[in-house]
Amino acid sequence: MSKQDGRSRQVNTTPVDDTGATILHVDMDAFFASVELLSRPELRGTPVIVGGGIGPRSVVSAANYEARRYGVNSAMPMSLALRRCPNATVLPGSYDLYSKYSKQVLAIFEDATPLVEPLSIDEAFLDVAGARRVHGSPSEIAQMIRRRVEAETGLTCSVGVAGTKYVAKVASSRAKPDGMLVVPVAETQAFLRPLSVGALWGVGPTTEESLRRLGLATVGDVADTPYDVLRSTLGEALAAKLHSLANGIDPRSVSTQREEKSIGREVTFSYDVTDEAEIRRAMLHQADDAAARLRAAGLVARTVVLKLRYTDFSTVTKSRTLAEPTDVGRRIYEEATAAWHALGAAGKRIRLIGVRVEQLGESGSGLSLWDPDEDWRDAETTIDEVAARFGKGSIRPAALLRPKKQS
Repeated sequence: MSKQDGRSRQVNTTPVDDTGATILHVDMDAFFASVELLSRPELRGTPVIVGGGIGPRSVVSAANYEARRYGVNSAMPMSLALRRCPNATVLPGSYDLYSKYSKQVLAIFEDATPLVEPLSIDEAFLDVAGARRVHGSPSEIAQMIRRRVEAETGLTCSVGVAGTKYVAKVASSRAKPDGMLVVPVAETQAFLRPLSVGALWGVGPTTEESLRRLGLATVGDVADTPYDVLRSTLGEALAAKLHSLANGIDPRSVSTQREEKSIGREVTFSYDVTDEAEIRRAMLHQADDAAARLRAAGLVARTVVLKLRYTDFSTVTKSRTLAEPTDVGRRIYEEATAAWHALGAAGKRIRLIGVRVEQLGESGSGLSLWDPDEDWRDAETTIDEVAARFGKGSIRPAALLRPKKQS
């Protein structure tokens, strides 16, 4: 049995049948902000935002739950966040510290089972089917992990327990903050059906609008819709994905294979460049290219790296880690531009520029259910479809078109 409060938080209140619910999704609660508060306990209970300052280009990396109640979310412009929550405390990010705690939490997961699939710095899937004899039932293992994480780090996490990765991730999001929700395999569809169609991976504002035009408002509505109807509206790939998820079908297993790789391109200019507009065009082109390759491979990236080589052949790089992984060119471009400013490269003579993305993961598994880039993703996916039909370069952002010279 579970209970649901006014904020849609849903947790178990009595034991439930967890037979077959051997997939755990563990998600740290407001991880960046929570780590910062370990050394700033006086700020507990007050709104806290983590981000790179309060300048015009600053964005929110993370926000604690007190700040989120004001409508502050990750990837939001800092100026907007402070308008919504003017009494928030803004703290700079400490990625080395986050990495330290992430490794500590990961070690706790690996003590429970060797089948751990990290999705990002603050979440992972676990397959605990083989851990029963040592640690008990899936729900007992989930509770053990929650206790150890809090006792050993001072942080809290939320855990979803289910028969598939997708349902486990939805369950952990419903249990936030600091909760656990077990979805018995036999109750998978009963759990999913009342949820808004926005809870389905791959459904953003544009797709949701298309579904609602068909009269589909809930996951159950999608599950009951003939596949051919979905295909005629959404296309083959997305229709197949959503129809399966809506019916509780997700065949993906927990994978421990994490191949460290990156996607990106470099360009050496035919002459040293100082013009910011030309540099921005190069970054935008490279960001859009990286994003298109991510989407084609079904991947998302957590880190954006900018590489510059100056006229004296000295080379510098600057990386920026995103609060949420992305496959959106506009997001990659904005982070690359922020890195360019952080390097103080304005006005310098540049002979080579490169944008690449790292910390790659499976598309969908690392994305939050609320996605601030969904509109851009929908637009860029449309460009992918046009390019597939008419050829690469048949449609492109206006910013990539060079202005005509005045005669």
